[in-house]
Amino acid sequence: MEATGTDEVEKIKSKFMSAWHNMKYSWVLKTKTYFSRNSPVFLLGKCYHFKTDGTYTALNSFQYGSNFDKINVEISGNVEEFRKDFISRIWLTYREEFPQIKGSALTTDCGWGCTLRTGQMLLAQGLMLHFLGRAWVWPDALEVDSSDSESWTAHTVKKLTASFEASLTAEREPKILSNHHQPTVKRNCGDSEMRNEVYHRKIISWFGDSPLAAFGLHQLIEYGKKSGKIAGDWYGPAVVAHILRKAVEEARDPELQGVTVYVAQDCTVYSSDVIDRQCSLLDSGKADTKAVIILVPVRLGGERTNMDYLEFVKGILSLEYCVGIIGGKPKQSYYFAGFQDDSLIYMDPHYCQSFVDVSIKDFPLESFHCPSPKKMSFKKMDPSCTIGFYCRTVQDFEKASEEITKMLKSSSKEKYPLFTFVKGHSRDYDFASSPLHEENDLFSEDEKKRLKRFSTEEFVLL
Repeated sequence: MEATGTDEVEKIKSKFMSAWHNMKYSWVLKTKTYFSRNSPVFLLGKCYHFKTDGTYTALNSFQYGSNFDKINVEISGNVEEFRKDFISRIWLTYREEFPQIKGSALTTDCGWGCTLRTGQMLLAQGLMLHFLGRAWVWPDALEVDSSDSESWTAHTVKKLTASFEASLTAEREPKILSNHHQPTVKRNCGDSEMRNEVYHRKIISWFGDSPLAAFGLHQLIEYGKKSGKIAGDWYGPAVVAHILRKAVEEARDPELQGVTVYVAQDCTVYSSDVIDRQCSLLDSGKADTKAVIILVPVRLGGERTNMDYLEFVKGILSLEYCVGIIGGKPKQSYYFAGFQDDSLIYMDPHYCQSFVDVSIKDFPLESFHCPSPKKMSFKKMDPSCTIGFYCRTVQDFEKASEEITKMLKSSSKEKYPLFTFVKGHSRDYDFASSPLHEENDLFSEDEKKRLKRFSTEEFVLL
């Protein structure tokens, strides 16, 4: 009897918290992000300059020390091209009214799931590079930007009222009419565009908020339990990196067999371990190399972010194989995808949207694309973050490791570099190597210890 009463209290508490989070995270603030016309803007390896028209080649203005060559970059001189590129990235935010998370009464991740969402965004960018390439943009991208913010805010008022009424009357789902999903106008598409749109939808569906989605919140939370995390906990960027690795390893969709994830151990990338992952057999038995997404959990300073790392972070975000950074402000995670001057450009998951059933044919795409970028000063960044790269082939990995090592050396200023690439396997350096597949346990004992240490976001500073 007492247990039943406790369950009822928990359900009521969950409903009130859900209503509060709906109010807190549902408003669209009409804030504008200002960009300088005199400085280049970088977005995941692409450079845009708003002062010019057309396309021309210019020298990158960033220098990583006297030994680092200036990089030739293509500058696309069109504001609309930047907007189209930014909006085409997949945006994953708080959601409400999704199927209940196993072992909890939660049907929303408002207030606690932001780092899982930014991790999803980083992985989604890696998969977009893999299946669509960096040049791809969503043909309907600029239509998202034409959405009327006022109508979103009006919709929010209805959501707030309905949420509070549902909490008070103990209804499971608020009864409101959705009015901000406009059907996309059908266009005549060529074979290539149709193929790209199929993958665009498929990638988004892998991140759907349902128990069956390979990289959905429900699955990520199940993997997080192995590191002592449960739904409702706050996840750090290092723990999320390991959860993403396990999610990709366990994914059963044949389309995902050609991708693997490697997480750096103690700020060290062991080249032979990465190449072994890339050269491991596919489930079909084909001896083809896999693409790899490399995740490097690091700390950019002690209590606060060290400004000495600014140029290195800029350098990373200007590389074409960078898939972004899981970072943010203290206890508030953002997905960093670019920069201008000393400000980082990011996508914010702290916006509560309604559940979208991605299993339905032609489900609405608009809510998975962010209509406007946000900027934040680098010095406000929390030092704990995870940096991500995508390498399609072993040759790409070797080239990337050379370039990044050069950056690391020139940005270290006679200190230890932020992280390192070393030859050989982790076991060659007396570290326990984590097997690619474990039958009874998702995480090895060594990984569990490391995850528990990461979960407190305590790093050994070199």
